[in-house]
Amino acid sequence: MSITSYDICSAADRLEGLVGFHLKQGKHIVRFSEDAFGLDVVQDSLQPCSEFVWRLVGEGRMALCRARLGLLFEQHMDDRLNIGESLRLYLKRSDLPEIIAERVAVRPDAAQ
Repeated sequence: MSITSYDICSAADRLEGLVGFHLKQGKHIVRFSEDAFGLDVVQDSLQPCSEFVWRLVGEGRMALCRARLGLLFEQHMDDRLNIGESLRLYLKRSDLPEIIAERVAVRPDAAQ
């Protein structure tokens, strides 16, 4: 079975959890509730993992960022984050360019 860029993008959009920047550690950390971050995480840095892995590259265009995806992989919570085989393969294939797609970032507060 071949994995398409659509499969990879869909898997990225299904990622679970939230990412926040931890000031004292100087790195991004993942939690599964906004309440679990604590005071050392900048509130404005909190975003869903499914949005964190995308980076703006132009008007309406975003790249599925391997570096940001790698930060999630480093936390070794694959099952809880819902990281599938298609994202693992995408991260390994650094010989191919990052996927660039037209998409709109979804903010949790805008979904109401």
